[in-house]
Amino acid sequence: MSRAWCSALPGALRLAVQITPNAKKTEVIGVHDDALKLKLQAQPIEGKANEALIKYLSGELGVPKSALTITHGLSNKRKLIEVVSSSLTPEQVAQILLK
Repeated sequence: MSRAWCSALPGALRLAVQITPNAKKTEVIGVHDDALKLKLQAQPIEGKANEALIKYLSGELGVPKSALTITHGLSNKRKLIEVVSSSLTPEQVAQILLK
């Protein structure tokens, strides 16, 4: 069985994402290789793609940008993101992002 791309932590969630920068529009593609695959409209220059990722996820999940932290993969296409939220569950996040 594959590992989940969204897992619960005490008072937070961890998301495994894989991004494709320079897309025509920002959107979720689906789950691939244990990671949520996203296309980002931003370029991977000077952290712009990371900023766009945080902005997109905070808007979709309804949490402030300050609640999201990229913990691994700042300069990589595969990233681990921690979402501080006591109310969101992995099931809710999957429902919101994979709509």
